[in-house]
Amino acid sequence: MSANEDQDPAATRRRRGPADKAPAGAKAAPKKTPRKTKKEPVAARAADLDALPRPRKAPPAKRDGAGAPLLANMETFGRLDFETIAENMAQLVDQGRKALAAAIGGVNPDEARSELAASVADATKTLGAVAEWWLSKPERAAAAQADLYSGLSEIWRQTMRRYGGEDVAPIVASDLSDKRFVAPEWNDNPFFDWLRQSYLLTSRWASDMVEKAEGLDAQTKARAAFYARLISSAVSPSNFVPTNPELLRATIDAKGENLVRGLKMLAEDISAGGGVLKIRQSAARRFELGVDLANTPGKVIWRNDVMELIQYEPMTAEVYARPLLITPPWINKFYVLDLNAEKSFVRWAVEQGFTVFIISWVNPDETKAEKGFEAYMHEGVLTALDVIEKATGARKVTAAGYCVGGTLLALTLAYMAATGDDRIDSVTFFATQVDFSDAGDLQIFVDEARLAALDESMARTGYLEGVKMANAFNMLRPNELIWNYVVNNYMKGVEPAAFDLLYWNSDSTRIPRANHSFYLRGCYLENRLARGEMVIDGVRLNLRQVKIPVFEVAPKEDHIAPAQSVFRGAKFFGGEVTFVLAGSGHIAGIINPPTREKYQYWTGGPAKGVLEDWVKKAKETKGSWWPYWLGWVTAQAPTKVPARQPGGGKLKIICDAPGEYVRVRG
Repeated sequence: MSANEDQDPAATRRRRGPADKAPAGAKAAPKKTPRKTKKEPVAARAADLDALPRPRKAPPAKRDGAGAPLLANMETFGRLDFETIAENMAQLVDQGRKALAAAIGGVNPDEARSELAASVADATKTLGAVAEWWLSKPERAAAAQADLYSGLSEIWRQTMRRYGGEDVAPIVASDLSDKRFVAPEWNDNPFFDWLRQSYLLTSRWASDMVEKAEGLDAQTKARAAFYARLISSAVSPSNFVPTNPELLRATIDAKGENLVRGLKMLAEDISAGGGVLKIRQSAARRFELGVDLANTPGKVIWRNDVMELIQYEPMTAEVYARPLLITPPWINKFYVLDLNAEKSFVRWAVEQGFTVFIISWVNPDETKAEKGFEAYMHEGVLTALDVIEKATGARKVTAAGYCVGGTLLALTLAYMAATGDDRIDSVTFFATQVDFSDAGDLQIFVDEARLAALDESMARTGYLEGVKMANAFNMLRPNELIWNYVVNNYMKGVEPAAFDLLYWNSDSTRIPRANHSFYLRGCYLENRLARGEMVIDGVRLNLRQVKIPVFEVAPKEDHIAPAQSVFRGAKFFGGEVTFVLAGSGHIAGIINPPTREKYQYWTGGPAKGVLEDWVKKAKETKGSWWPYWLGWVTAQAPTKVPARQPGGGKLKIICDAPGEYVRVRG
């Protein structure tokens, strides 16, 4: 899960000149007529010009020994062994890491293969597959290269005309939604405008190279697009002091004090991540759990090795007889569903008259290494059902699961159906996948090589460090969740503002080795549940046996659990499924209280056919889907009883909500 949603790439289209034209055999596009010429003294313009760095003239094309252009030898490049290159790059990373360990310590030099090395190898091999397709036909690669050179040359000519005092339109227009280039110098200063345009044209050209590479399977193309996006984000001129006018101005004004403050925060964040950079995204000192966040009144009524169970205090004189059990994800902490009084789904449900229980998962240490999905099912969901019956006397409950918590809940329902356990009367899934054939951006990180490296790393600690999971999510949106904070925190020296959702996003948790390995391999890599091959506690799971009413919510712009993946998974259940498409993304599409009147949702009955056809026939409603869900869930069990207090007088109160497990930092 991640706090932000992906920016639509279609929203940032470049205005291009001859770079869009056929590079060979086509007539040159006519030059644009300058709109106006500034009436400035030549001496003044010369003085201004002297004060600016001058772009260098592009070097002539390289030639081989016979005097032929380098492009003539494209066939040689096409025969490169990218598999060997990828392996050598991985070894280079590991040897560098070991050299660093020898110099300063802190890294185990005997480690066979790091996760970073596996990532470098995969990136090299994946981008190599794209390069192979283009280089397999020299004329195709030459045309693509000429397209890039043509665009860069046109930008250069436009820049020189601006240096000469002309007011000419940019080749690559500014995009106000791109926050990296909002400073006026990126457009007003010819040098920085040249940097901006050249960078954007080149990065979009690289993205087009991936998109146009035919013959690649969908997974390889998705990984290549991810790596291209990651690399282009990293090399943006906005990320470096000498090439960012804002950073230059800030450094000069502060006489370098900003860099000192930034370096101090960098050291603190590396220390907080146990040697891995844990980028701060919010002013952590301004929030206190139980006071500012996770502050819906309640009590912890049960605790074991994997969870604390919280029961919330009633806010109505009567409550629905059927309690509500919420199973949140364990890759983040549960209070995304209880951020504050305005945004809390938990508080809203209590106000509607539900007796609400929620699982707060343990933040595990090495002693929990072998706690896998079976343990989370038995000691988590099934134990919670036992405790709820003791506290309320109600045997039947309605359940809701979010993200991977929903996946666990689906597995549990299949297990319960196979073993004759009918205590869950209906279920709601928030952004939950059970079919991982089209599993979204996280699938980029899952292959045999990465899992082998990850298993080796987790074998040493017994868990996946929370910062590694957080960094994986951040890499899905590098501009917004990485480089934005690198620039502001470590270069401008400005601590981020207090923002509850980003505080939660960075409050990462560890994950037990057995749990994470089972999830990645069984779901993402092998998709066993959808194939009918998943076995839990000796029971083969079949979602067709789950015949209780199902309510599926899929955010339209979700890049973690794509709507089409959730829609496809909804068809695996054996009973009636009500599918709802929500506006926005993985977090905002779910945490969308009615009082805010944001976004919209679509309703159209069960998930049949393909999502595109379903949407065409669906009804759009402005605002939150929560009231629609309320009508669905209360119609099944409208009976009410006097309000229940936490524990029901039968269970000992352990502590106040939000409990102790949620306070353990990962």
